Amino acid sequence: MPTQTSTITPPDERTHAAALERLDGLAKPLGSLGRLEQVGAWLAACQGVCPPDPIERVRAVVLAGDHGVTDSGVSAYPKDVTAAMVHAFVAGVAGVSVLARQHGATVRVLDIGVDADLSSAPGDVTAHKLTRSSGPIDVTDAISRDLAERAIAVGAEIADAEVDAGAQLLVLGDMGIGNTTPSAALIASSLGLEADAVIGRGTGIDDAARARKLDVLARALARVCDEDRRVADPVARLAALGSADLAAGAGFLVQAARRGVPVLLDGVIACAEALVAADLAPGAQAWFVAGHRSPEPAQAHALAALGLEPILDLGMRLGEGSGAMAAVPLVRSAALLMREMALLADLVAP
Repeated sequence: MPTQTSTITPPDERTHAAALERLDGLAKPLGSLGRLEQVGAWLAACQGVCPPDPIERVRAVVLAGDHGVTDSGVSAYPKDVTAAMVHAFVAGVAGVSVLARQHGATVRVLDIGVDADLSSAPGDVTAHKLTRSSGPIDVTDAISRDLAERAIAVGAEIADAEVDAGAQLLVLGDMGIGNTTPSAALIASSLGLEADAVIGRGTGIDDAARARKLDVLARALARVCDEDRRVADPVARLAALGSADLAAGAGFLVQAARRGVPVLLDGVIACAEALVAADLAPGAQAWFVAGHRSPEPAQAHALAALGLEPILDLGMRLGEGSGAMAAVPLVRSAALLMREMALLADLVAP
């Protein structure tokens, strides 16, 4: 895949305008449904039809991978948890799995870069495995440029499979101990921010671990941004500061936008991938909506840059796509309100 793809065709502007007009004509005070109105109009534009079709087929993909920075003590959990959680997704007992069952959504977990042998898992789980973990980004590149390009292409392939399976709405999830550190690095390098502006507590680290995380992140940014100045190239950025699973996530988002299927973003990892996706394919962000706001400072910066306002703000920081999945009922409600709510003109006699 080239460093930058062609500009993405945006959701249909005429349908968006028609949706706003319909919303103003519903039997309610103007704007009284708040964010649901914005989400409903966005869905209509994405589908190119007003009112939008009901959202019945929601498909979530969880991309799993380990990260070399974990060895520096930046997480509250050991890297073995990544592989254990992959098995939890397969068994349907992870947090996002529980939420997905409530909402009739599918969840698919894929090992992109887990540092373990998961051959005992179903074949589909490991079909796209590219590597075992990534390099510690404070001292070396996470992955090679060639591997970053392959991961972007794999992400696009995964998105195609979900769209071909009939997805009307996609959720991009993540699983990987230590993954908030490279995600924060990608956001900082994409937006020209310092390490202390994006540092968070991830899985709930204490002050000592936070200090280690800040040091790792600062050294990673200094290594790439100050010396190599490669951050202007999104593929080089993914290779230097990201990982195979994050690169696959960026490729997934680009392809979803290219195929015209909306994506409900989760937390800081998905937002980091979305920033890079927007650099790879300008305009891709028009096909994304933020499911929730996490406590990670880096996500707030990414959301502002992407022009996205989260649907939920519940203090969630689980990852997995869980915050986005929790917002699915509201997205569905936005579509149904536009379809089934009466028009004021039909209720009031002329």
